[in-house]
Amino acid sequence: METPEDIVDRPGDSGSNGHDTTLNAAQRDVIDVLGASRDERPVFSSDLRARLHDELAESLAPVIGDVDPDEPLFVNKHRLTMVHGCEARHVYEEATDDFDWTIPRARGTVVHKAVELTINWRGTPNPMDLTDEAMAKIAGDDWSLSVWLRELDEADRAQLRSDVNDQVAAFMECFPPLKRQWRPVTESKSRVELLGSRAVLSGKVDLTLGHATGQRAGKVVIDLKTGKPRPEHRDDLRFYALLETLKIGTPPRLTASYYLDQGRFIEEPVTEDVLDAAIGRTVAGITRIRELQAPTAAPVKRPSTSCSWCPLLEDCHEGRALLQGDDDW
Repeated sequence: METPEDIVDRPGDSGSNGHDTTLNAAQRDVIDVLGASRDERPVFSSDLRARLHDELAESLAPVIGDVDPDEPLFVNKHRLTMVHGCEARHVYEEATDDFDWTIPRARGTVVHKAVELTINWRGTPNPMDLTDEAMAKIAGDDWSLSVWLRELDEADRAQLRSDVNDQVAAFMECFPPLKRQWRPVTESKSRVELLGSRAVLSGKVDLTLGHATGQRAGKVVIDLKTGKPRPEHRDDLRFYALLETLKIGTPPRLTASYYLDQGRFIEEPVTEDVLDAAIGRTVAGITRIRELQAPTAAPVKRPSTSCSWCPLLEDCHEGRALLQGDDDW
């Protein structure tokens, strides 16, 4: 990715203060956070990938050794977040298939599709055009969200369109135009199989920029977020960094959550300690998933603000007490 020094002082674009006058302050902040010179990009050992893979396999062998490879244990960021959060809700979700699309659930997917379109869109796109095209493309597909979009009534369609347009406009206002030389990739997928495919770790990143050069890190992994920062956002990105390292052998240089409502990043450089932490959390999560699959396991309730939209709230004393501000609780 270009460094801040590469962007400023470009003939015809710079003002008297040396800043690129084609970019606003928020867009320059993005470049300042994500940019790095070659010397600032860490070099990792060539045996890192093998070490991480062996540690994962050794730690998980006693846990998933009896799993049928034809019916592997699939693990993604959502499943890890749920089991490390309220186990009662995790057990409920594992046992039910009653997922329903809603406007808040659909919004993120449509926004990501619209952001993907910005990369190869000719000229300067209008956020509403991107929104409409993203909704049309998804509706023309054959998965559950496509069916939901096609059957949406006009009022809900207008609400979704408004919400998505707001987020797409925020992205375009706060992010610099994604240049091809930055190698932007949206919805980048990773898949790692362990112990003869007994466990499959998978992830899909909202946006990546840059690339590794040999063992020298260069890629930046970005999750686009709405709402307030949450601790699991950092953990999600560490999981993505681990998958990237297991996939190509060189970790990302940086992970970052970008909060569209606020126009700011919370970033973290990727180090071997960060990857080791991701392994520990992944192993602990998979271990607990397996334990909770036993009929005698007792899930632990961990109330949080997420209780507000939990399907178990009506019968959950702990969750209701937290939301009602019970001092004793």
